[in-house]
Amino acid sequence: MTVSKPLPRAMLIDMDDTILSAYGRPEIAWNTIAKEFADELAPLPPELVATTVLAFARNFWANAEAAWRMKLAEARHLTVKGGFAALAAAGHRALPDDLAVRLADRFTAYREEEMFVFPGAHEAIDRFKTLGIKLALVTNGAADMQRAKVERFELAHRFDHIQIEGEHGFGKPEERAYLHAMEALGVTPADTWMIGDNLEWEVVTPQRLGIYAIWIDVHGDGLPEGSTVRPDRIIRSLTELVPDRT
Repeated sequence: MTVSKPLPRAMLIDMDDTILSAYGRPEIAWNTIAKEFADELAPLPPELVATTVLAFARNFWANAEAAWRMKLAEARHLTVKGGFAALAAAGHRALPDDLAVRLADRFTAYREEEMFVFPGAHEAIDRFKTLGIKLALVTNGAADMQRAKVERFELAHRFDHIQIEGEHGFGKPEERAYLHAMEALGVTPADTWMIGDNLEWEVVTPQRLGIYAIWIDVHGDGLPEGSTVRPDRIIRSLTELVPDRT
């Protein structure tokens, strides 16, 4: 596919659910795990437990302070316990905290097991590099967890700058996260594209700074209903940004 806008001097690229399939489609993951624990959840249907836990988790993360991103396993313990409490408040069987912890830990392990690089992502990044584009990986999350992904999925050598929230002490959507990455690459906002799946982190703040903001909509769901955010471009894969070789 021919890119209508000339490629930039630099790209800031998100990792989770941009390069890696990591946390998308949580409803599938929660339903899978709830079914594994069906005997212990009975007589509650696994689907009800999964739906309730997911609803509690989404509300939690919509309001959570950034510090919780550094304590993902603990946060999942809290969200499963919260989902269990919501079920009990609705008159269902009270489920024990130890089951909540085991279910949450299994969810975490399952997410790690199922993680993979999106088809063509490595090749696209390598192509950007051969074209002389400066590349920064800019990801939120705990240092050990995110660094492990960088190594596991062979990303370190593909980027000129690796910026992990837990290693630097700041992350998206703080303006300094983008400013620091651009400074490390020696570029300005006018030279830079930001690419990622989070509308606030990869579109709203970058646009405010004058960065061209590309939202990656891997599953083709489209912008959320009522969203006022307008990405400069919407793609489903990094491969769409690779220019034709002709």
